[in-house]
Amino acid sequence: MNETIKHKLELLPDSPGCYLHKNQYGKIIYVGKAKNLKNRVRSYFRGAHDTKTEALVAEIADFEFIVTDSNIEALLLEINLIQENKPRYNIMLKDDKSYPFIKISNERHPRLMITRQIKKDGGQYFGPYPDVGAANQTLKLLERLYPFRKCKLPEHQFCLYYHLGQCLAHGEQLPSREDYAQMAAEVSQFLTGHDDKIIKQLKEKMATAASNLEFERAAEYRDLLQSISTLRTKQRIMAKDLQNRDVFGYYVDKGWMCVQVFFVRQGKLIERNVNLFPYYNDADQDFLTYIGQFYRDQQHLIPNEVLIPQDIDEEAVRALVDTKVVKPKIGEKKQLVNLATKNARVSLEQKFNLLEKNQEKTQGAVDNLGKLLGIPTPLRIEAFDNSNIMGTSPVSAMVVFEHGQANKKEYRKYKIKTVDGPDDYASMREVLRRRYSRVLREGLTPPDLIIIDGGQGQVNVAKSVVEDELGMTIPIAGLQKNDRHQTHELLYGSPLEVVELPRNSQEFFLLQRIQDEVHRFAVSFHRQLRSKNSFSSRLDGIEGLGPKRKQALLKTFKSIANIQAASLQEIAEAGIPYKVAEKVKEQLGSED
Repeated sequence: MNETIKHKLELLPDSPGCYLHKNQYGKIIYVGKAKNLKNRVRSYFRGAHDTKTEALVAEIADFEFIVTDSNIEALLLEINLIQENKPRYNIMLKDDKSYPFIKISNERHPRLMITRQIKKDGGQYFGPYPDVGAANQTLKLLERLYPFRKCKLPEHQFCLYYHLGQCLAHGEQLPSREDYAQMAAEVSQFLTGHDDKIIKQLKEKMATAASNLEFERAAEYRDLLQSISTLRTKQRIMAKDLQNRDVFGYYVDKGWMCVQVFFVRQGKLIERNVNLFPYYNDADQDFLTYIGQFYRDQQHLIPNEVLIPQDIDEEAVRALVDTKVVKPKIGEKKQLVNLATKNARVSLEQKFNLLEKNQEKTQGAVDNLGKLLGIPTPLRIEAFDNSNIMGTSPVSAMVVFEHGQANKKEYRKYKIKTVDGPDDYASMREVLRRRYSRVLREGLTPPDLIIIDGGQGQVNVAKSVVEDELGMTIPIAGLQKNDRHQTHELLYGSPLEVVELPRNSQEFFLLQRIQDEVHRFAVSFHRQLRSKNSFSSRLDGIEGLGPKRKQALLKTFKSIANIQAASLQEIAEAGIPYKVAEKVKEQLGSED
């Protein structure tokens, strides 16, 4: 604990509020809320913690706090701060996509569609459907039952669906708005569980078709009835009042939380959502944070009622979602909450072994690697590799691993600009200079460890750039491969020495993953660039042959060699004007 933190801990108030933990670069890494800021913030720096909390505390170099008038204000402020800063340790819902809804559009000729956004456009929305497959299946069924508009053609142009009797938006006598309103009402009834009327109509139509010896049409009605029956079996009847409800249950163990949400629509349990994550605050407080993010991030349709467990603050949930909030004590609703909680417990127990193994493989490996090298835990690792063939299309690539896991959004590709020929050292020098000059210039977060795919020479080049030229103090290590191109030795120190790494350790496997990944990324970029250069260079400068025609040639013939072997007629048939085709043959022939 540094002196700044010690002094700030003494000044903490007994008030409710939010606190913001920061790392050594001033970046916010965790946002929390507390009923009593003094007790809560001090608890991070006192006593023993589990591994994941120790990793958080080890990164804290400073903190700030904001006092609020109430716990609910602290909760709302916390959610806003998480949304704004996206701290790496906070609960972040893994699926950032909103759930799909079935929509009847508000148009002269309405359409049935799947959408993930709810807008105030006069349309009717039904859902949500956490299972997009179920939404698509339901949509296909409804499209066969109701002839809403299915294309974008104008009214006077007939589409295929019109001829199949599945689109009424074309023809001489168009449906009135009242006709569409009637169809929309029937769709609404179907989606809200009142499908008895449709089933009765389909059975009557099937019987009529069979009596008229129209067996194919009768079979279509039979298939529709079977589809409706299948949808029914997937939905368990949970309540007789046909209300829309979200039912929450959660379970915690060993610093992890599992939250299950049951979606009850029109009294039927249609789907569930499962989220499992580590938590750092009190369990009930982090559960409230989860609910706040759930309804904000998912663009979630607010139900008539939200059911929550007994130990959750009812007033706080009401502040997060504008609907009826119930903590049931007896009856069917209590059974629903118990069922969600039971499923959360089962899910956590089933997955916990895998989570422990994953923790050992990632965060545990990072911790051990830091101890082996005698440096602080390298939470962010940046690795570099070069790729070229005899100096052609030289490139370099950087991959980033955070907490032992690849962060592909942070990967970077580099075309070598200043080096002629196959000079691996000069290429590495250029790329490292470009990368870390930018880190300094733009105030980016530097890595805790740099790994160079190479031996002593490459590592010394890296040190000369990062330490001597740029004045940065970042640990730099090298990874050497053996004759079979496998991860063999880790080099580190001054002077460089081989670090003893057990071959069956998780830290060795982590380094192996990093080296394989940066090599794969560099080689794939090099192949992509070389293929592009090979294709473009031999066809460059041909008058009349632009990018689209080049693309058409490659799509048809797959390679330059095949274009070279093709006849003028074959090239022309690929969409190339005959005179341009002659120039292509002339250009390729001159390079044989």
